[in-house]
Amino acid sequence: MKIIRYTDKYKSQWDDLVSNSRNGTFLHLRNYMDYHSDRFEDCSLMCADEKDRIIAVLPANISGETLYSHQGLTYGGWITDIKAVTATTMLQMWEQMVEFLRSEGVRTLIYKTIPYIYHSCPADEDIYALFRYGGQLYSTLISTAVSLQENRLAFNENATRGIKYALKHGVIIEHTNDYSQYWDLLSSLLFEKYKTKPVHSLAEILLLKKRFPENIKLYVARKEDEIVAGAVIFFTKNVAHAQYIATSEKGRILKALPLLFDYVITNECNMCEYFDFGTSNEDSGRIINNGLIRQKTGMGGRGVAYNTFKIEL
Repeated sequence: MKIIRYTDKYKSQWDDLVSNSRNGTFLHLRNYMDYHSDRFEDCSLMCADEKDRIIAVLPANISGETLYSHQGLTYGGWITDIKAVTATTMLQMWEQMVEFLRSEGVRTLIYKTIPYIYHSCPADEDIYALFRYGGQLYSTLISTAVSLQENRLAFNENATRGIKYALKHGVIIEHTNDYSQYWDLLSSLLFEKYKTKPVHSLAEILLLKKRFPENIKLYVARKEDEIVAGAVIFFTKNVAHAQYIATSEKGRILKALPLLFDYVITNECNMCEYFDFGTSNEDSGRIINNGLIRQKTGMGGRGVAYNTFKIEL
């Protein structure tokens, strides 16, 4: 078993592994990861077995003496072959990885795990390896996800009233490719409230949409011709993950978001097991937005932890 640093010549092998893994998503494919290669120094790793078959990959970037898995991704640790990697194998991989990183001058590893809702079958061997190698919990973000299986929780009374109110006042929901108009709304709201801008520029989200047309979709709420709310949904094997949720003042008055999410969950998520509203934290999880939690749990969501660990090598 050996650790190999990723280069472009391994692209097809990397993507094949991710596509056939038990815990990888389209975010881990190189056409997604490499869109922001100018922002991060890639230091992704691959693990090959004794027959030189790639059995696992680790999306990662390096900064100074610290390796991150990966700062440009919402989640992502070791992505593993569905058959080849056991707890024993994972420990062997970690032994080889730690030796490799030390030889490269890396002193600290910041490791994001992949939340269980993104697993197509159990894949927590890396969490056991983290324990064995002294990993310390570095941050926990709390996301809110709706189980779309038989035990799905219904929208509460407040959200249900909101849906009825929006319908009564002529709000309609649609899937659209009008990213330009929505990004104008999103950008103005983010700047007004937080003095920030979307992580993806309009050009970047359009590029990713072109590369992954079935995985990235925009849904908006309209009052006549005006977009009053919306969300970009990332569809993976098991999960529909809401990104860039925004609503204007008019959208808040019209209760547009409950109607939008009811539409998406009911009509667009038939192949998914979970709908993930995303995290509601700041400062690595030390601050929680109680208003967002109240809104998301009112639509049937409950907590899913996004954990990051730190290991001194």
